[in-house]
Amino acid sequence: MAEDLCIIIKDTRILNASKKSPSVLRMIVLTLAMVCGIYICSICMKQISTRTNVGFTDVEVIKKPCEEPNLESWEKRYVHYPNPITFRRAECACNPVRYFAILSTQRSGSGWFETLLNSHPNISSNGEIFSVKVRRSNISTIVETLDNVYNLDLLTSASKNECTAAVGLKWMLNQLWPCGYYFKSQDSRPLVVLSCVTRPSAAAILARYKPTINAKLLIPNLREVEEMVTKSLEYFNSTRHIILYYEDIIKNHTKLTEVQDFLKVPRIDLNSRQVKIHKGSLSRQVENWADIKKTLKGTSYESFLHADYTL
Repeated sequence: MAEDLCIIIKDTRILNASKKSPSVLRMIVLTLAMVCGIYICSICMKQISTRTNVGFTDVEVIKKPCEEPNLESWEKRYVHYPNPITFRRAECACNPVRYFAILSTQRSGSGWFETLLNSHPNISSNGEIFSVKVRRSNISTIVETLDNVYNLDLLTSASKNECTAAVGLKWMLNQLWPCGYYFKSQDSRPLVVLSCVTRPSAAAILARYKPTINAKLLIPNLREVEEMVTKSLEYFNSTRHIILYYEDIIKNHTKLTEVQDFLKVPRIDLNSRQVKIHKGSLSRQVENWADIKKTLKGTSYESFLHADYTL
């Protein structure tokens, strides 16, 4: 009986041992699997991180250059592609822009002419911008202002959209010489042109005034202006330009078409909201017309007495 009891106890111990061993093995296998999984995941994460970094490092954004416009070789120097700071040119970034300057004398109709240009959706003529004193205080501010104009960063009432095709300003000849080199260095195209108001009532009020001209200084003043214009034309002889006279713009309707062709913009009918101040013959506009007529008669300026167009 005792022997049978011992055998039963031994069998029980053996059975207990055999029951415990699979659980231990399972724990060991599970632990190993977890360790291996963590190790494999860490390696995969490192590889993904490395590949991601390399991908960002190797990618380079290359800006596609603008295609060369279909131009003759002599004209390519006049084509520019401004990159304004104040806005993006978007789909018009590769549209060429041509620079110009209107060079004129005071009271010659240049303001009226500029309003005609600004009626075109692709032309921005920014007026006499150096009437603001701070812009002409020294050579640095002058150049900075001109750079802003031609980079399309000067915002004025004449500013158009990102598809501006011609941009410029008006500069009086007596203001030109300190900075004339800028126009030559930038290959801009000066327009030499020989004001008005926007309401007929205002024009009627101003028309009542009849100036008295100093007959003694008339011929010296005319010679001074003539020399100034001649000097300007000589200075810009190597720069592509077009010469316009007030009378021609009034009488010849194709002149404005020539200007648009010169600036390489689409042809449209240009118009102005300005109204002429003076009407009628020139003799009715000057108080001392008899003195003026006597002074100019027999001189090279006698033709000025005879109007070749209707005011």
